[in-house]
Amino acid sequence: MEQSQTLGQFFLQQGGKILEQTVTHLELTFISLIISIVVAVPLGILIARKQKVAGVVLGFVGVLQTIPSIALLGFLIPFLGIGMLPAIVVLFMYALLPIVRNTYTGITQVDRSVLEAATAIGMSQSQRLWKVELPLAFPVIMSGIRTAAVINVGVATLAAFIAAGGLGEFIFAGIALNNSNMILAGAIPAAVLAIILDHLFALFRGISIRSIKAVSIVVPVFLLAAAWINFAPFGAGKEMLAGFEPEFMGRQDGYPGLKKVYGLDMNTVMIHDAMMYKGIDDGKLDVIGGYSTDGRVKAYNLVILEDDQHNFPPYHAAPVVRMDFLKSHPEVEEVLNLLAGKITDSVMIAMNYKVDHLKQSPEQVAKEFLLQHGLWREPQSGKGGVFRIGSKVFTEQYTLASIYSMLIAGHTQLKPVTSTGLGGTKICFDALLNNQIDFYVEYTGTGLLVILHPDEQTLKRVLLSADSVYNYVQQEFQSQYNLKWTQPLGFNNSYALMMRKEEAESLGITTISQLSDYLKND
Repeated sequence: MEQSQTLGQFFLQQGGKILEQTVTHLELTFISLIISIVVAVPLGILIARKQKVAGVVLGFVGVLQTIPSIALLGFLIPFLGIGMLPAIVVLFMYALLPIVRNTYTGITQVDRSVLEAATAIGMSQSQRLWKVELPLAFPVIMSGIRTAAVINVGVATLAAFIAAGGLGEFIFAGIALNNSNMILAGAIPAAVLAIILDHLFALFRGISIRSIKAVSIVVPVFLLAAAWINFAPFGAGKEMLAGFEPEFMGRQDGYPGLKKVYGLDMNTVMIHDAMMYKGIDDGKLDVIGGYSTDGRVKAYNLVILEDDQHNFPPYHAAPVVRMDFLKSHPEVEEVLNLLAGKITDSVMIAMNYKVDHLKQSPEQVAKEFLLQHGLWREPQSGKGGVFRIGSKVFTEQYTLASIYSMLIAGHTQLKPVTSTGLGGTKICFDALLNNQIDFYVEYTGTGLLVILHPDEQTLKRVLLSADSVYNYVQQEFQSQYNLKWTQPLGFNNSYALMMRKEEAESLGITTISQLSDYLKND
């Protein structure tokens, strides 16, 4: 096994990258916060003047904050693309409520006798606002801004899902790669930023309105200029841009392996799987790292580049089950093996295509598959106990979880309970180890490289064939973790580099070697 790296060593090794992502995180936080202040403070003043609309406005900005941030990001992708812009828009929406609410509260709580005195000495409405109301309401307004800043630091971690960068890159890559050091490399700086900003804005409560007006002229210009620089990767430049999900960016058979085996060197951004395909379809990305059985390859008219130097190991799918569960329910292994060898690459691609592109539900596709193979049965009583099925967060896993749920319900007395969307490998595997689920579908290459981490000598020996990879992970999982790999399903969902078909054809690129040569000569 490889020697583990300490957190301190990881911080020293990745210090430059951590600093870079911290700066990006701050840019996202402050740019969105400043825009929120510019919009929310006048809006709060307005509704303080017009009480009839206050309830409607506060209700609307309150609803915005209840919408899950990842859902907002997904909704904005078709309109704003990927990168910093949609991330800033979402953060702006999340910051509105505390600032609008506190501005409204601060203005309305100013003592009426003070306002009457200001009017009595001849102050205009504008003078009364700047010289009386805002100075008195300022501590309350700053409390709202302070809350919004802390919220935005946390929400900004999700910006990594849409290639906007930030400390979320480390967090999500760490979750995907089962790397605690990587998770902490993102989580610790994010927590420190939140604490620093909280104390910093607490100090600002004592700053005068005149000072705030002076600073407000300089800061937005600086931060908007910084944002413009960060939008550059998604511009109209000729350089190719690749989008990879967190796991692909960190795994030795992912982008690091491609750099080592092919000498591949290109501009990359980290992006969530779902947004990645939209990015290449919109022309924002030129290359993506996906999965060979993904139905979106067909849906988005992509071409898979041949792995002519064999960087990607076999990724044969097979159920992984807790041994103690099989001892108490031996009939389950026989049921799981009903699918052995029945799902070929083409069958899995077709099922994924139906869900991703034709928008059929995973349950509908699963039942259709079982009916075609004579495996469908009406659910039995479910009184024999519970069988907890987990899955990762992508279409194929949802469909497989549905297939196994129906199989278990129809062929045993067990009641299947599914926990779909458990995130990456680490979450699923930890849930299995910690007796939170009983089963999930894993891939031999993932088990080998992400969970077992064999040394170089063992890796060379094991990678000689798909069977040797399966036999190795089966043996090691049983001896180390008391987990059983049942028989493989029949398809190999390996990593793959993809391009738009028309672009690949126009450049004459059909293999990863040709892509690497093109980049070197470009």
